Amino acid sequence: MQETPRSDRMHIAIFGRRNAGKSSLINALTNQPIALVSDIPGTTTDPVYKSMEMLPLGPVVLIDTAGIDDVGSLGELRVQRTMEVLHKTDLAILLIDPQVGIDDFELELVQQIRAQGIPLIGAVNKVDTVQSLEAQPDWETRLNLKLHRISTQTKEGINELRELIIHTAPTDWQAPTILGDLIQPGDTVVMVVPIDLEAPKGRLILPQVQTLRDILDHNAQAVVVKEDGLSAVLDNLRQPPKLVVTDSQAFHQVNAIVPPEISLTSFSILFARYKGDLLSLVKGARQVAALKPGDRILVAEACTHHPIGEDIGRIKIPRWLSQRVSELEFAWATGSHFPADLNRYSLVIHCGACMINRREMLHRIRQVQAAGVPIVNYGVLIAYLHGILERALAPFPEAKRLWAAASSK
Repeated sequence: MQETPRSDRMHIAIFGRRNAGKSSLINALTNQPIALVSDIPGTTTDPVYKSMEMLPLGPVVLIDTAGIDDVGSLGELRVQRTMEVLHKTDLAILLIDPQVGIDDFELELVQQIRAQGIPLIGAVNKVDTVQSLEAQPDWETRLNLKLHRISTQTKEGINELRELIIHTAPTDWQAPTILGDLIQPGDTVVMVVPIDLEAPKGRLILPQVQTLRDILDHNAQAVVVKEDGLSAVLDNLRQPPKLVVTDSQAFHQVNAIVPPEISLTSFSILFARYKGDLLSLVKGARQVAALKPGDRILVAEACTHHPIGEDIGRIKIPRWLSQRVSELEFAWATGSHFPADLNRYSLVIHCGACMINRREMLHRIRQVQAAGVPIVNYGVLIAYLHGILERALAPFPEAKRLWAAASSK
């Protein structure tokens, strides 16, 4: 992988009416003709993502959205897609066309942005096309938002807007580390990486790559091994490793090999904390024992891939659960699609979320909980089904105490 994954970039989304200049602003901020620009309203029909570097923020992704005032049946779908972008937005920019002004479209959008706690910047575009902006103070009062004047054509105010983005960007948009707080410089971490039919040819999967980088960033050393070579690696190490991290699918086998005095967890459990809320997902595991025949289970994967072989979400997890409770009904949601009728399900099982950002994963967790449904992720569930969740949570004292308290009831 040559670039920072999109899921690890700050998401900066641009909202506004059709023809407000959102695509032109993308081009102005990147100094590249990235987005298709036209005077015809509604040129942008789906969210468009552009990855770039914005120092000193680092890697970011700019999101161009369809107009919030789009019309017709297709327009309603485009607006719906635009509003869904809020669930992954770390910083929002509202762009106003001075020839149109503001109305309920802008007021409702600002209300939703603030309700989700998203930092917001306001800008009036096309200031080169109007002689005066007498209405701007009224717009600012109604929106309770300072509006900065820019022109994407003449580049007036663009540098100032870029500086404002840097100073307004949230500092807590991402968890600080995957496992850096669990290790010290000089420690050894053993990564158990099975190579099966679904492993991408010629490379490791994203959570494994990111975990490896995090280990190196914290001046520790990593030993990467397949599950059938783990025993030999542990025997050859002069000192026991500080931590063993395994792919969830090899949990049972790895648990039998790693001595109890060595901490053991999985990539998926690490990402449950890094991308989401580990405590909520551990709480969700408590509800697995309450499942009964006929219950509906939703398996959610943040990426889209063609399942082959013993696919973890399509084959293995349904099989392991069905060994506990017969006649369960399974449904699957992939990619950006996440069902609205979540109350139909008795349990939601989510992947490790390596392909979406933390804000979107936290939104999904809250959405499921608001429907009164428990949610768990692959790693937590698999550890539970194999009877080793308490051990897998040992590196995370608060989560372990939560699970121990629940198990004692």
